[in-house]
Amino acid sequence: MSETSTSLIRRFRGRPMALAAAGTALALAAPIPATASASASAAAPDPVSVLKYTAKERKEALAYWTTARIKAVGKSVDLGPSGPKAKPYKGVALKTVGRLFFVNAKGADTWCSATAVKSANRSAVMTAAHCVRMGSSPGNTNTTMVFIPGYHKGKKPHVVFAVRTAATPRAWVNDSTNDMAALVVDPDKNGKKLTDVVGGQPIAFNRPVGGTVSALGYSATSPQRGEELLRCVGKTKKEHGTQVIPCDLTGGSSGGPWLADFSATTGKGTLVSVNAALDSLVPTKMYGEVLGATAKKVYDRAQNG
Repeated sequence: MSETSTSLIRRFRGRPMALAAAGTALALAAPIPATASASASAAAPDPVSVLKYTAKERKEALAYWTTARIKAVGKSVDLGPSGPKAKPYKGVALKTVGRLFFVNAKGADTWCSATAVKSANRSAVMTAAHCVRMGSSPGNTNTTMVFIPGYHKGKKPHVVFAVRTAATPRAWVNDSTNDMAALVVDPDKNGKKLTDVVGGQPIAFNRPVGGTVSALGYSATSPQRGEELLRCVGKTKKEHGTQVIPCDLTGGSSGGPWLADFSATTGKGTLVSVNAALDSLVPTKMYGEVLGATAKKVYDRAQNG
């Protein structure tokens, strides 16, 4: 898989939108039949759209993402040097944040970043909608999806969790707006649920914009190339109907958390958004959605699933 970072960014209605994890992650393409089935009816006014992956698909996903394949996908893309704003995360091992691997709608192996969050079913994960499916293209969905919390330089300290369902705003499916998603993962091979194993970050909705956050993600920049968690710290402000911080994380960091009140000593904070968009091919800003009423419905669909 090899593609320049031009596949990572596009302009939609005057607003910067990232398309990507790494390389060819969500490059624009003609509609491709999905292998995962959408459970929400197109005729229903439901603001949430849900993809479901069958037991067979989930088993295949766990078998697909071997150590060798994970290593290969990281080596297949290099988006240039990291930083200077994005620096290697230094703190207590962050068990809740990890890499989200999948096969995109064009059939390419790739990844995003994601976070285990507190939820009623103890199985919810937050990421970006473009890590689940292409915006404004209902048939273009991603498959073979697994979450590896605490990933660090090839180590998988908390095993691998197959994604069972993925909820996104219907506005993303139809109009490429509101770029956030909530996933539900299966229990691990020992039958333990996700947050019973790694814990979960609390999530806040309708939180006022303006505080300091840490944005984290597995950027496909050198020398890390997705193997190490990177972190930006900045104060949020409103822009383009979203919120923005100064940050030069890029592809691969998509879906990574914005944690308010974050402590690197405890590894705890409050998730207030996810990495969703860059301002340019040489980024200086990271955009994230303001998590409002629709985001709460997406999260509720996942935590009650």
